[in-house]
Amino acid sequence: MSGRVVHFEIPFDDGDRARAFYQSAFGWNIVHVPEMSYTMVSTGPMSEQGPSLEPGYIGGGMMQRADGFQGPVITVDVDDIDASLAKVEELGGTTVRARQEVGQMGFAAYFTDPEGNLMGLWQSAPSTG
Repeated sequence: MSGRVVHFEIPFDDGDRARAFYQSAFGWNIVHVPEMSYTMVSTGPMSEQGPSLEPGYIGGGMMQRADGFQGPVITVDVDDIDASLAKVEELGGTTVRARQEVGQMGFAAYFTDPEGNLMGLWQSAPSTG
């Protein structure tokens, strides 16, 4: 498990306004994906294949503000989401959304820490080949 922050999410009330703000304010590359009800955010240079060209790069996304998703969320990389959620609960946190598949890329889950902060977990899909 790397335990590294690997992703962020910013909720919005007005998607067009939020996308325009972050693109203009910081030069982020913003790609709205309506069929996923999600906006992909690249905060730095990317290769044509998708991975970042800079070490330590963290990209993210934006989505409609909803119950439980009221403020920014940071996401931590783990080897096993289910084991990590069990550890979170053992330490006083609460699972908000259990493991869910994210296309062929991997799996995501959400929890609140004992302070009430919403956090994300990411587990990459196994490599094939």
